[in-house]
Amino acid sequence: MGRNEVEDKVENVVDPEDEHNGDPGDKKLKQEVGEISVERLFEDQEVPSWRKQLTMRAFVVSFFLSILFTFIVMKLNLTTGIIPSLNVSAGLLGFFFVRTWTRLLQKSGLLKQPFTRQENTVIQTCVVASSGIAFSGGFGNYLLGMSESISKQSSNTHDFKNPSLGWIIGFLFVVSFLGLFSVVPLRRIMIIDFKLTYPSGTATAYLINSFHTPHGAKLAKKQVRALGKFFTFSFLWGFFQWFYHAGDNCGFLYFPSLGLEAYKYRFYFDFSTAYVGVGMICPYIINVSVLVGGILSWGLMWPLIENRKGDWYPANLKSDSMFGLQAYKVFIAIALILGDGLYNFLKVLSQTILGLSHQLLTKKLSSELPVANHSSPTSSQLSYDDKRRSQLFLKDQIPTWFAIGGYVAIAAISIGTLPHIFHQLKWYYILVIYIFAPALAFCNAYGCGLTDWSLASTYGNLAIFTIGAWAGASLGGVLVGLAACGVMMNIVSTASDLMQDFKTGYLTLASPRAMFVSQLIGTSMGCVIAPSVFWLFYNAFQDIGVPGSEYAAPNAIVFRNIAIVGVEGFSSLPKNCLLLCFVFFGAAILINLVRDRVDKKWSRYIPLPMAMAIPFYLGPYFAIDMCVGSLILFIWEKINKSKADAFGPAVASGLICGDGIWTLPASILALAGVKPPICMKFLSRGSNAEVDNFLKSLG
Repeated sequence: MGRNEVEDKVENVVDPEDEHNGDPGDKKLKQEVGEISVERLFEDQEVPSWRKQLTMRAFVVSFFLSILFTFIVMKLNLTTGIIPSLNVSAGLLGFFFVRTWTRLLQKSGLLKQPFTRQENTVIQTCVVASSGIAFSGGFGNYLLGMSESISKQSSNTHDFKNPSLGWIIGFLFVVSFLGLFSVVPLRRIMIIDFKLTYPSGTATAYLINSFHTPHGAKLAKKQVRALGKFFTFSFLWGFFQWFYHAGDNCGFLYFPSLGLEAYKYRFYFDFSTAYVGVGMICPYIINVSVLVGGILSWGLMWPLIENRKGDWYPANLKSDSMFGLQAYKVFIAIALILGDGLYNFLKVLSQTILGLSHQLLTKKLSSELPVANHSSPTSSQLSYDDKRRSQLFLKDQIPTWFAIGGYVAIAAISIGTLPHIFHQLKWYYILVIYIFAPALAFCNAYGCGLTDWSLASTYGNLAIFTIGAWAGASLGGVLVGLAACGVMMNIVSTASDLMQDFKTGYLTLASPRAMFVSQLIGTSMGCVIAPSVFWLFYNAFQDIGVPGSEYAAPNAIVFRNIAIVGVEGFSSLPKNCLLLCFVFFGAAILINLVRDRVDKKWSRYIPLPMAMAIPFYLGPYFAIDMCVGSLILFIWEKINKSKADAFGPAVASGLICGDGIWTLPASILALAGVKPPICMKFLSRGSNAEVDNFLKSLG
């Protein structure tokens, strides 16, 4: 089939805006288009060299998008810690900005280089690498867990290191690049030989490929328009909410939408457009799992344990004491997280070993046995795509000596630098981590290729227990464990991110060298942008990490207490807390076993323990927001599924981006000492004199 015929078929696909629901002709046409060789669409286009894929405009756009996405990730990190995949949003916005740029230059006759899908891939890679540092940098977990404010909420109050912009940037620069160099030599094995799926990378590649076809460009323009509308709405709604938030317990965040008794146990809708958007992006089972966890903990367990006050724990303790109810909230959540993490770690490790054995055995057999030559159209199309992609993927090699030399050099610098940042972290602790890190980075990258599930936090917890216990309580083991967690999380997280990007580059014919350079530049940006954004939050909002505040950062206290348990044991826990921890640890493993053993038709209804654990400490209010997002998407899909599939991610991204970027002016106003003009109280008539006088005047 020729390129013109293919383009005609693609352009004839009915747009979701105009499509009639359930039209079998449309579905048949879409199915036919789905079978067309992707690379035949682009066979007349010359693939630019790897240097030409790295354009100045790409990195200018990446820089501004990185700031936007870092604000989004940082806000989500410091509120609940639930961060959806933003790859689609990065690809979509990158396409929109550069396409607008090139259109303007084209009209003025100044365009020298057209916008290609390879350049789009470079932008997406750079933005995701940069904003990814906002997660792996630990601003919502291990790094904030080192601070004095979090230490005061734990049983270990003396082992802390307060955040400072200088040492955070230095720490990130010496630990964030090792993961990139550790898996570069394995790119051919993972992508071409083993043909790992990397679902997020594959989905992003198909999205970028579609953008650069005539029909895809038309649809992308409509998607960006939808994103812009909901971005504006979300941003203005954030300003509207801020306007009425002049004091404590003011504003829509404190509206008891489900009643006063429910509000007491954090069951309310807090009008967060960001988490409505997150609910539209996350799978239904994630949102339902979070709600189930909230109902189980705040609806059943905490009221029952609260009635045991004076028996299980002293009645005169403050609500945030780690020797009272707070201990149950934190440590039962930790038990669920560790049970789920251990199960998935062993599961992915076994899949990795079995998968490697199968791949190596299959490769050996295929080299000994003749392969049948299938002549079906689909096979020939697939072989054409694979041949073209493999040829270009292997063209621009990254020398193995460069990867190994880079890893050794950065590891040496890191071993010499980190003990100056954390005096308790001895050089030999870091050396041991760097010896084992490449193997763990490979396991995480391989597992992510199979399941799309990065276990960076689990590997981080493994480092907390092993290195923290090795250091011991007398040598600052809590701080050592948290620092070791940061080193490990950065390595394994960036390794899986890089391999996802290699998969995207493979499917869009982007050069591996361009991908690697883009990842290096994006990571460098992130090492400066992410700490700067965090520092803005940290100075603008004085209640970061405080239970019940807007930026409660629940994972910070969880990670710190994991470190305390690893170093000191369970001796200080209140009555029956350890027993409940064992019960929930076992329950997490049992639930996962059942999920994997039953039929897929039923397993999708079984909640995920990791998601259930999130509201145990924080409360279920954000779960209600997310379920509202799920309900909106569910109804939309029932009304018009194709339109929901096409525009749902754009609408969700607009809601998340608008609310996330509002935190920038809100932070600046807070730093400048500008407070909202009105305090709107919902919970007490007499707490606001003006409202009280107004109500009295009405008689």
